[in-house]
Amino acid sequence: MTVEAVLWDFGGVVTESPFDAFARYERANGLPEGAVRRINSRNPDSNAWALFERSEVGRGEFCRRFEAEAAALGYRLDAGEILDLIQGPVRPRMVAALRAVAARYRTACLTNNMRAPGGDSPRAREIAEAMAVFDAVVESREAGLRKPEPAFYRLACERLGVAPEACIFLDDLGINLKPARAMGMTTIKVESEAQALAELEAALGHSLF
Repeated sequence: MTVEAVLWDFGGVVTESPFDAFARYERANGLPEGAVRRINSRNPDSNAWALFERSEVGRGEFCRRFEAEAAALGYRLDAGEILDLIQGPVRPRMVAALRAVAARYRTACLTNNMRAPGGDSPRAREIAEAMAVFDAVVESREAGLRKPEPAFYRLACERLGVAPEACIFLDDLGINLKPARAMGMTTIKVESEAQALAELEAALGHSLF
């Protein structure tokens, strides 16, 4: 089927991966490498992170639950500081690619997110400008769904009016790509900016720049 739409994860694709910031936090606070990922891998559909992304708990309750989950693994951390690390800087070349794609195809952002604090910082403005490019934005905190729930992907396709088979989806986590691929989407795991853009150009059949 002809490609009609390109779907994008945000954190780790359009912006730098928060996992890089988590790794720096772990090193600075004497935590084992991958500690934050390890906490989130336990009960991934019902842990503090999942509940917060679906807006089922507020920030305070999230922090209490997340710190308790960390303590159960023998870790001490500040959940509020972890939350503040989520929003990484925008990748300018990826935003340029998004704009080039948006000129020819439907686009949507599929993001597991949490309610961000307000503000008018340069980073906040960059993120808002990038978000404004998408034809549709599907946010876990608004939808009450999150990746990798299949209904999340179906909602994105419904909003764009496209079939899954006509979509390309970019995400930096394999667990989020698996259900999209099962639905018929072409998937790209973002391991680096150059690699992802090369695979996207190959899937589209033309250069972006």
